[in-house]
Amino acid sequence: MAGFGGSVPGAARLHLVDGVSLLRPEEQVFEAMLAGFANQQLARNLAHTTVEGREKTVKAFTAYVNAFPWQWTPAMIDEWLGDLRSLRDLKRSTIRSYSEAIRSFCHFVTDPLYEWPATCENRFGTHPIQIVHEWNTAVHVQDNESDPKKRAFTKAELHAFFEHADNQVARIRAFGRKGWLPAFRDATLFKTAYSFDLRRNEIRMLDAADFGRQPARTRVRRVRPLPGPLRQGEEGIATETPRCVDSLGLDRRGPRRVVHRHPPVVRCRRQPGGLAVRARAADRLSAPEPRFAAYRDALGLDAGLDLHSLRRSYVTHLIEDGWDPRFVQEQVGHEHASTTSIYTCVSSDFRTRTLRRQLDATVTAALESRKEILNEVVNPAGSV
Repeated sequence: MAGFGGSVPGAARLHLVDGVSLLRPEEQVFEAMLAGFANQQLARNLAHTTVEGREKTVKAFTAYVNAFPWQWTPAMIDEWLGDLRSLRDLKRSTIRSYSEAIRSFCHFVTDPLYEWPATCENRFGTHPIQIVHEWNTAVHVQDNESDPKKRAFTKAELHAFFEHADNQVARIRAFGRKGWLPAFRDATLFKTAYSFDLRRNEIRMLDAADFGRQPARTRVRRVRPLPGPLRQGEEGIATETPRCVDSLGLDRRGPRRVVHRHPPVVRCRRQPGGLAVRARAADRLSAPEPRFAAYRDALGLDAGLDLHSLRRSYVTHLIEDGWDPRFVQEQVGHEHASTTSIYTCVSSDFRTRTLRRQLDATVTAALESRKEILNEVVNPAGSV
C-alpha cells in the first residue's frame, strides 16, 4: 500500500526531506531508517512487540559495532554473534532471532524500492549492504531448538517434589528456625506455578486480586495479554488443585486477609514495598542456595528439570489424561499448536500404557472374531 506521494511505507522520502541539510546527518538518517523499518514491519501486519524487539536488536548491534548501517560489514555480525554465544551464553534460538532481525533490517535498507541506498549514497558516498547470509548464520536443522535435556515432571516425580517441599517446611519449623516462612512461600509458589501453568514472570506479578470469586472452581486471570478470548483482567485458567488455593490463603470468596487493595501472593522483603520477587529470581528465591535446585537434587532428579518444567508438566499431564489438544492450547495461551507441542513431553510410562491399550484392543477384537468364526463352524447358519 503506497503512502504519501505514491511512496511505500518506510520509504526515505516519507521520513527525510530532500535538499535539507541535517544538523546530525548520521544520527538523524539512522533514526529515520528505524522509523521507516517499523512502518514497513507494521505494514506486514507484524505484532508491535515483534517490531519493537527487532528495533532494539538493531540498536544494540549498532552500539556494539559503533557504526551506522551504511558502514556495516559481514565481519561485524560475525563478531557480535560470536560474542553473544561465547560470552553471554545465549541459546541458539535467541541468537537466530537476533540474526533474523538484522537480516530483515538489512533487506529493508538495501531494497531500492525504499530509496535508502540512494539516500545514503548522496549524503555519505556509500550505501548499506546485506551482511547476514547463509554462510555466516546457523543452519536450522530441527523443528525444535530447545534444550533436549529440558523435560516435564512425571506425575510420580511431581508428587514427590511437592511432598518434599511440604516436609521441608515442617522440618524447619520443628527445629524452631525462622526460615520456615520463606520455605512455605516457595512450596506454595511451586504448586501455584503447576496448578495455573504460570511462567516465571507471571508468578512474580501474581496477586490476590487475580483470583476470581466462583463457588465451584477457582480461576486466575492471565497476567499477560493474549490474542484470543483470554485477556488481561478476565477469567482464565481453571485449576482442580484445591490444596494450592488453600496454601495461598484464599477461599472460594477471595482472599482471607487483605493487606492492601491488591495484596501480592508472593512477597519479598527485599523489594520496595515487598510487592514481588524479581523477574529472574524465581529459580533462586531463597539465597544462598537455590531452593528449587536443592529440592530437585535431594530427590535425585536430573538437572533437566527446572522451574519452567512445572509448566511443561501442566501441558503434558493434560495431554496424557486425554484432554483435547485444542483445549490445552487455549489453556496455556499459545497462538499456534506447534508451540504447545514443544511443551508436550509424554513420559515413557504413558507411551507404554498407550501401546498396551492399543494391543489389548487388537487382541480383544481378534478373539471376538475367532469366537464368531468358531460359532459359525459349530452352528452353521440355517441349522436346527
